[in-house]
Amino acid sequence: MSATDVVYCMLTALFAAAAVHGLRHGVLPRSAGWRARVDHLLHTAMALAMAVMPWSWGRALPELPQTALFAAAALWFPLTAVRRCRESRPAATARRLPYAAGMAAMAWMTHPMAGSSHETLAEGLPAVHHAAHLGHPGAGSRAGDAITVVLALYLLACALWSLTRDMPTLRTAADTVVDSVDPSTVGQPYSHFRDGSTTLGTVVMLLMPH
Repeated sequence: MSATDVVYCMLTALFAAAAVHGLRHGVLPRSAGWRARVDHLLHTAMALAMAVMPWSWGRALPELPQTALFAAAALWFPLTAVRRCRESRPAATARRLPYAAGMAAMAWMTHPMAGSSHETLAEGLPAVHHAAHLGHPGAGSRAGDAITVVLALYLLACALWSLTRDMPTLRTAADTVVDSVDPSTVGQPYSHFRDGSTTLGTVVMLLMPH
């Protein structure tokens, strides 16, 4: 088994776990609202598609329906933002932008144009020079590279922020005795870690050829 296969196995396990979590929170709880259910179901669909994407049998899935689904999902998250107490509409929309970017990355990975971008990033400058020597237009490839890089950088920043945002809380939690715990904040560190790890996995999938 090659190193690439090992990475793909790790990514498959990560996204399979994310899919199970999405199903558990999007289908089973009856208390969840319809918007939360749709959110979790979209995350589940994305995780399942990500889990099978690296493998040859996963590449047999039709690309156009996937691209349309995840492009619509990328619009769903900012358009359905709900403001919290004293929160502005732009702030509520910005809170859901990382999810929208993840869906946009998934839509981009299933887009036919992304294939040449992945090959160019994987092979480096010689591939670009070879294509230019053969007379193939490079504008589409450069645009694809730019889209891939922008999505990867934004998602990487979101992943690092999500993974590190609770570190001060975790450091002081062992030394602090809390008499009363807010139930709404109990699972936040785990939720942030889950979001950060799956977003980081999306970055790896975005940059690796598949």
